[in-house]
Amino acid sequence: MIVSAKNINDLAWDKMDNLIPAIIQHADTGAVLMQGYMNKDALNETLNSGKATFFSRSKQRLWQKGESSKNYLLVENVLTDCDQDSLLISCRPDGPTCHLGTDSCFSEEAFNQKNFLGYLEHVISSRKNDKPEDSYTAHLLSRGTARVAQKVGEEGVEVALAAATNQKEEFIGECADLFYHTLVLLADQNVDLSQVMSVLQSRHK
Repeated sequence: MIVSAKNINDLAWDKMDNLIPAIIQHADTGAVLMQGYMNKDALNETLNSGKATFFSRSKQRLWQKGESSKNYLLVENVLTDCDQDSLLISCRPDGPTCHLGTDSCFSEEAFNQKNFLGYLEHVISSRKNDKPEDSYTAHLLSRGTARVAQKVGEEGVEVALAAATNQKEEFIGECADLFYHTLVLLADQNVDLSQVMSVLQSRHK
């Protein structure tokens, strides 16, 4: 269920002394960034401000992530599970999430490598309006669809050639180039990666 100001009272607040665990997930990669607790006031503040706010059990007060560091968690969506006793909050972090300066409070980088394409898509989108001389992505996009499509074709051939000639390291590098340039072409065509994933999911079913 999507959580909004209208249905906050429907959550199972009575199970844990008016606190509900909240898992923060990166909106682009799906990485788990941190876990905290929210009471009704914290959840209301999260929904109203658009910045993840928790109830600090040690300080016994509301605590907005980033209030000191300015590394806020910008909220995209708030979901509750089937029992309505926990929250999954999709956020875009404005800087490191962990107080140790790492992206996540969990040492799970290896778990999320396969989701890096979502983050890279976000970066490419942010570069679309950069000056061509400041960014290879912006430079490539400024040359038009035909050039971007040509690069995808070239990289596809190089991937196939590296595989056919059993050049493992070359093959891996060329695959990386192909994935990157395909994401640039998606950006050029204003197609979100999730649309492609949706087609793959439907074919799998």
